[in-house]
Amino acid sequence: MQLFYHESIDTSSANCFFNKEESQHIAKVLRKKEGDILYLTNGKGLLFEGELIFASPKQCEVAILKYIEKAHRPYYLHLVVAPTKMNERYEWFLEKATEIGVDEITPIICEHSERTTLKTERFQKIILSAMKQSLQYYLPKLNEPISSKIFFEQEADSLKSSSKFIAHCQEDNKVLLSHAVNIPSEHITILIGPEGDFSDKEITTALQQNFQPISLGETRLRTETAAVVACHTVAIISELK
Repeated sequence: MQLFYHESIDTSSANCFFNKEESQHIAKVLRKKEGDILYLTNGKGLLFEGELIFASPKQCEVAILKYIEKAHRPYYLHLVVAPTKMNERYEWFLEKATEIGVDEITPIICEHSERTTLKTERFQKIILSAMKQSLQYYLPKLNEPISSKIFFEQEADSLKSSSKFIAHCQEDNKVLLSHAVNIPSEHITILIGPEGDFSDKEITTALQQNFQPISLGETRLRTETAAVVACHTVAIISELK
């Protein structure tokens, strides 16, 4: 099955029109024709089945035949991950985390971050492509980059997270994430620092806000690897429940 994305489609939609870029992909690249069945999602948990009634590289129209609502996973995962020095590595993380299953991603600019500017428009395209490729029906939310100072200020006033974890490299009393995370959980937040790790101040602030120090294994992992391992660990624990 090939999945297409249309953000404005909902349960009341009788048909939908694709923009030029997506229409060109449907009609010219995939060579879909009138009468072909397409599968679409709005990224909000709905899977639509539709019939292509007009196929043109400039605009394609689909008549909606039916839809089903896909259940959400039994947890909400928010990954707060510092940018990597090499942009491609962060893009790799975004792709793999989306494929595995993540709900929200926040790039956090830390005191030791070497990269402080990010192209979030490109990031959004990577996430969308990964969602469609992996046949998922919930589009992860990508937040704008935020400094660690502002993040912790906002987190202090937030009641969203029921489980909060921080992965850092300092010696500490840590537990394995696989032993610490509980599923089902309403909201899980995991902090992953930059190549230079979180600063002492950032770690102290996180601990004061009840972030639990966790380990992802005995080896030291790169930022993007640690984020993917954390994402996969939560997914595996969920499957084993």
